[in-house]
Formats: sequence, structure tokens, C-alpha cells
Amino acid sequence: MQPRNMSMSGVVDLAAVKQAQEAKAKAEQARAEAARQGGTGAVSPADLVIDVDEAGFESDVLQRSTEVPVVIDFWAEWCEPCKQLSPVLERLAVEYNGRFLLAKIDVDANQMLMQQFGVQGIPAVFAVVAGQALPLFQGAAGEAQIRQTLDQLVQVGEERFGLTGLVVDPEAEPGAAQAAAPERPAGPHDAALEAAVRALDAGDLGGAVQAYKNVLAEEPGNTEAKLGLAQAELLQRVQTADPQKVRQEAADNPGDARAQIAAADLDLVGGHVEDAFGRLIDTVRVTAGDDRDAVRLRLLELFEVVGAEDPRVAAARRALARALF
Repeated sequence: MQPRNMSMSGVVDLAAVKQAQEAKAKAEQARAEAARQGGTGAVSPADLVIDVDEAGFESDVLQRSTEVPVVIDFWAEWCEPCKQLSPVLERLAVEYNGRFLLAKIDVDANQMLMQQFGVQGIPAVFAVVAGQALPLFQGAAGEAQIRQTLDQLVQVGEERFGLTGLVVDPEAEPGAAQAAAPERPAGPHDAALEAAVRALDAGDLGGAVQAYKNVLAEEPGNTEAKLGLAQAELLQRVQTADPQKVRQEAADNPGDARAQIAAADLDLVGGHVEDAFGRLIDTVRVTAGDDRDAVRLRLLELFEVVGAEDPRVAAARRALARALF
């Protein structure tokens, strides 16, 4: 099986270069400060490779991905290529010294996780960065290719999300950092996020949109605010729409970007995720210029609503890339 999806190009929004530089600088400063403090909360090299199951996925992968990129190695005992790839990933996890965490998932014991990620065959390697899943490659891969992908992953984590990584102390006892980790204090934007949720519950979509924008103005990488904003804006767009009229216009004008975008919003709100994605991807194929770009941007917004970890999003991203290039 040949490796695929090795490139991480396109993950970083080039329009946010300034924010990227600031986030990277903050990440480097945080790592330096942690080192100056004697490695408080440091992990041992043994903690850089962990076994993960369905019960611990949220805490071991999703929560940890807010401080360090988590690389997921889907493997099985009977898989011969896995026996070649896994030791390379484990060695590189230690060599990268806390820049990423390697989570190993036995697919035989964790079928649900395998299905959620849309794994078609193993070995398969994904990453989760700030709660967002990214496919890296499937099948055996050369070490040079793996290093290039990991370098890009670390760069994305630093530049887009300001992830600091883990401080590694060779003298630390394995598991000591997790055992001593204090409960996460309330973040500076927790009150604003709660206000946004209350506004949503009350039907105040405009208030919710503004509350989420306020959080993102100060913390562009806040994944909860990004998801909430995408959902609130979607609901706001369809709130006053006439579903029958919208769908008739879309049926009568298959190449009209505005009509198809409006219909895709209704598809998604109605739970027809694949229909919404497929409609917009088909429209990308038959449009050009500003219309095409508007359709692409709306599709990316709907990806945010569904969540990057959803396998339907991963499939649609691949289809979008084929339609664009």
C-alpha cells in the first residue's frame, strides 16, 4: 500500500501570516519559560508514546491536543507493515523531544475510533491539533517523508494555534506529570463562551455571533469559539429563509453560486451533511472566479460546523481538492 496525503499544505491560512508569527513567538516564549522554571510539569521520554482506547480518547488525545500536536498511529498486531512503521514513529516521538505526542490505537480493540476517523486500512496515521483531526498518511512511508510531515505538523501547531509542546525531563518519573497536573483553571474567555451559549439557548443569534467574535478577536485559535461562531452564523442565515423558495431556486439554477450556497445551508441544518457538501463541491466544478471562491469559503465554514474530526469532512476535503485542482 502506497503512502498518501503526506502534504500538509493548505492547512494554514496564508491570510493570517501576522497572527501566525505572533502565535509562534508565544509558543517559543512559553517553552523557554517552562524550561527556565526547571521543567515544572515536565514529562519523561516514556510519556511521549501512549496507548489510547475509546474510554481515554477525549482526555488523552482531544484535551492533550490543546497543548501539543497528537499523532495517532492506528495499528494491529497482525499488521506486518505496522510492525515496520510503529517503531519509527516511536523513535521520532522521543527524538522530537515533546514537539508532538504519539498515541497508539489498536484497531481491533477500538473499532469505533477506527470508524470515526474513516480508516480504510492500516497502518494509518492521523494528527489532532487543537481538537482538529488531520489525515497524514496511510500505508508504509519512508523516514524522510515522515520527518517532513512531522515538521509541517509541528509548524502548523506553533504558527496557527500557538501550541507550546511538552517539556521533557529525562530524570522525570513516567506518568508523574499527569498525576501531579492540577485541574485546569477557568480560562479568560470562559465567561464570554458561556454568554454565547446562553444567547443561543435564548434564540439571540446575533448576540451569540458577537460573543464568539469577541473571543476570537483576542484568541484566534480558540476552537470552541470557532465552532460556536460557525454554528450561530449558519442558524442566523437560515432563520428567515423560505425553504421551498430556496430549494426551487437551487433546482432551477444548478450553476448559480448564491442559490446553491443557500440550499446547502438548509441541507446542513436539516442533517443532510453529505448532500450539503456534495452540492457545494459540484458547484465548485461549474463556477469560476469570485463565485467559485464564495462557494469554497462557504464549504470551509460548513466544515467548521460539522467538525474536522468527522470522517465526512475528511472525505469532502479530498473531493474539494480534486475539484479545485
